[in-house]
Amino acid sequence: MTDRLTELKQKVETDLQAVKTFNELNETKALYLGKKSPLQEILGKMKELSPDERKTLGQSINLFKDFVEEKVAEKGRELEAVKIKNQLESEKIDVTLPGKTLAFGRKHPLSQMQEELEDIFVGMGYSIAEGPEVELDLYNFEMLNLPKGHPAREMQDSFYIDPNTLLRTHTSPVQVRTLLASKGQPVKIICPGKVYRRDDDDATHSHQFLQIEGLVVDRNITMADLKGTLSVLMKKMFGTNLDVRFRPSFFPFTEPSVEVDVTCFKCKGKGCSLCKGGGWIEILGAGMVHPNVLRMSGYDPEEFQGFAFGIGIERVTMLRYGIDDIRNFYTDDPRFLKQF
Repeated sequence: MTDRLTELKQKVETDLQAVKTFNELNETKALYLGKKSPLQEILGKMKELSPDERKTLGQSINLFKDFVEEKVAEKGRELEAVKIKNQLESEKIDVTLPGKTLAFGRKHPLSQMQEELEDIFVGMGYSIAEGPEVELDLYNFEMLNLPKGHPAREMQDSFYIDPNTLLRTHTSPVQVRTLLASKGQPVKIICPGKVYRRDDDDATHSHQFLQIEGLVVDRNITMADLKGTLSVLMKKMFGTNLDVRFRPSFFPFTEPSVEVDVTCFKCKGKGCSLCKGGGWIEILGAGMVHPNVLRMSGYDPEEFQGFAFGIGIERVTMLRYGIDDIRNFYTDDPRFLKQF
């Protein structure tokens, strides 16, 4: 029996030399100390021996077990060292390499422009009002002095959901809702948000765009207040050295109505490709709130007057930065967006 144990010791050493993984190590240990190992056969034959022989064999078995445990532990330490070495090699970092440039996100240029406009108006005492993008025809058209069949509705083809519901074509319905909720009290708001019109997308048109409209209703409001407000806005947006021009125009919900131009900030009024040689750039439309709009919203036009204006955010952003295609705002091209 003792010779058999000596033979097994030699075989243990040989088998452990071939072990490459911890799983193989555990399997080898079980092969020599497990329930189905040769050691169990030797233990089963001890009953056939005399007491002295059993004592001697028992000592040899214990020494064999200690031997196997020691060799397995030694091999385990060896495998662990190899594992750490390989891990260090695979995770090695060359500290002499240049660092990587990380791309940081930033606000979209339209968001930047909207926030800039909001800050200007909030600084002038305006509140920000919001409303639904899916709107009733009543608020989008009728209460803005555009009853059904009015020819001015042809100016802006709409996305109708049903005969009485559509995607709003401007943020003016927010003004109507605010006037109704204010119940005859003074109002001073801007209404930023998305608007929708049935249009073919090209370099200067989009079926969806951003708008900021403003509304002031109070006693003794005049065209001079409107002109002063928009003059301040234009100078804050495009510089103090530019002139502002008001031209007569027509909008169903304002009377009188005006278009607002500024001196071309590229050629300073001399004429260039940006202003198409005229020296002026059209920025926005505005006017005094039509008495019918005030009346339908619960205000007496003999006591209250007001003015309103609308600004296309894409338009002023394109003008400021010399962008020639509105579609650049919506393609998410990082080469374009990283300019802002």
